[in-house]
Amino acid sequence: MKLYFSRNPNPRLAVATARFLNAEVAFEFAEPLAPGQADRYRPLNPNLLLPILERPGRALWEADAIACFLSRTLGSNFWRRDDDEPEMIRWISWGKENFVKACDMVHWERGTKLRYGIGPCEEAMVEEGLRSFHRAARLLEAELSGRAWLLGDSISYADFRMATFLPYNDVARLPIADYPALARWAGQLDEIEVWRDPFGGLAAPEMPPLPA
Repeated sequence: MKLYFSRNPNPRLAVATARFLNAEVAFEFAEPLAPGQADRYRPLNPNLLLPILERPGRALWEADAIACFLSRTLGSNFWRRDDDEPEMIRWISWGKENFVKACDMVHWERGTKLRYGIGPCEEAMVEEGLRSFHRAARLLEAELSGRAWLLGDSISYADFRMATFLPYNDVARLPIADYPALARWAGQLDEIEVWRDPFGGLAAPEMPPLPA
């Protein structure tokens, strides 16, 4: 199997998951939207977005689906397969519409738009994203104050998914430190080498720098 990736948030999540699970996949940096590349990748993902897992049969795209497949293939409970599965899915679903979405809004304005020349940072959108961040962070702070991870004493894919944008916080500048339990949880993730640096040893060109 081969995992096509870039350094952007969702492909990063897929690479970190695959390496955390010690999955037997090859990693290949890809740019489906680059000139002349679309015809190569469209049969794998008609959206021309990463990550993509090329496997026997039909290719699989979307980070959550790839995480589910790899975890099930390896018999890992990282993607919960027991009574915790509904709660894990609840956190994934809630996160993508709340905490992860808020982080994405701020990172898009302060990072992605400037990095790729899409347009100027719109401070009104940053403020909206920060309001959403604080609403979601307060809920997570209450939940994580009584447990090590989102599902209790052991890490799950829900933790990786919820933290999708935190490795980019040097750019987004979200006030994680205002929430001690949330900051502690994020610090625990950073202690995991493949989360802290999923691209170690891989051919993975750096993202374009932010303008000075």
